[in-house]
Amino acid sequence: MKTLKEAKIGETVKVTKINGGGPLKRRIMDMGITKGVDIYVRKVAPLGDPIEITVREYELSLRKEDAELIEVE
Repeated sequence: MKTLKEAKIGETVKVTKINGGGPLKRRIMDMGITKGVDIYVRKVAPLGDPIEITVREYELSLRKEDAELIEVE
């Protein structure tokens, strides 16, 4: 499976699964990233961290290690 970390700039992807558990998964879901939602990858910092995305019509920055937990298609 492809993760959000592997998505390219300008690509729109759909969340299929959120890995991880407990408070970390809950924090990701509280940011609006849930199964079935579309995510548009806006920018990636020069060293790859953080990743700037648009989800549910707002902008969000995610760390690489958080983006690795989000499986997309």
